[in-house]
Amino acid sequence: MAQLLLDDGTRITGKPFGALCSVSGEVVFNTAMTGYPESLTDPSYKGQILVLTYPLIGNYGVPGKAIQENLSKYFESDRIHISGLVISSYSAEYSHWNALENLSDWLLAHNVPGISGIDTRALVKLLRERGTMLGKLFQNDEDEVEFYDPNKDNLVEQVSIREKITYPGNENRIILVDCGVKNNIIRCLMDTGATVIRVPWDYDFTQEDYDGLVVSNGPGDPQMCRETIGNLEKAIASGRPIFGICLGNQLLAIAAGATTYKLKYGHRGYNQPVLLCGTKKTYITSQNHGFAVDDSHLGKDWKPFFINLNDGTNEGIRHKKKPFFSTQFHPEASGGPTDTRFLFDDFMDLVQAFKMKRK
Repeated sequence: MAQLLLDDGTRITGKPFGALCSVSGEVVFNTAMTGYPESLTDPSYKGQILVLTYPLIGNYGVPGKAIQENLSKYFESDRIHISGLVISSYSAEYSHWNALENLSDWLLAHNVPGISGIDTRALVKLLRERGTMLGKLFQNDEDEVEFYDPNKDNLVEQVSIREKITYPGNENRIILVDCGVKNNIIRCLMDTGATVIRVPWDYDFTQEDYDGLVVSNGPGDPQMCRETIGNLEKAIASGRPIFGICLGNQLLAIAAGATTYKLKYGHRGYNQPVLLCGTKKTYITSQNHGFAVDDSHLGKDWKPFFINLNDGTNEGIRHKKKPFFSTQFHPEASGGPTDTRFLFDDFMDLVQAFKMKRK
């Protein structure tokens, strides 16, 4: 027997799978129908107990550890980042051409517990009504851990790389600030042909010779990343093109004078509609964030780029004159349509234009 205990006293009993251990974290939900290997390895889920709403989890197993261009081919990082997994129905039998193991064995290898047999619809309804809560996942009656709020820690520091990594390409040199970057962001940048220089979250990239700057996604409260924000303020003054993604949107917004706030239960899943401001164009996006930008406090030279059509929250910002923009959603994702992959090409066009100006 496994139990999920929420900080409001709600206790839910189910069947254990994966590692038989106790964990604590923030309980969040994802509404995607596919992509659990990618979600579980997304560093943005660091410190969180993830509820997957799709009822058939494990049915296509877990792919192998193939490496392509020095990156894991099928995962978003080199490890599972969630603290625990909550699902409705676990499929121990799997069928997929590139699967090498089942989900339970994969979780066990990473010491991550799971609980199944849960009415995830009722649980998600509770989280939507009361907001994201802290929770504990443990076996039998062995309630051994305290409630843990991961947002009080600097989670970005925990998931970022420690040393600079260069992915060689052409003469366009792009600094990628790793705040918990997903591998597919790196792939999309490499697909443009650029040389990608991946640096730690607190690295002073302003001393580097570069043509454009990308600030990645990542976990937790953006206010914890003071060093990144300080470096972004210097980067804005330099005028080189900047592209922020997810957490990168929040960090760029703070550097531009805006504030951020915690959402009631966050946006995590596919098929989130966003509107390109000033147009009637709507894009379908993938999202994973618990904080949002209050763009009413943006500096006078900035404006909203996209807004969420479900709740009106900010989905990106851009500078009115200079080559700076960011998105709260994930343009590199492909859980369905790749509607916004063009933003990487737009960014590289800004890089080329900026380089031509400097000549």
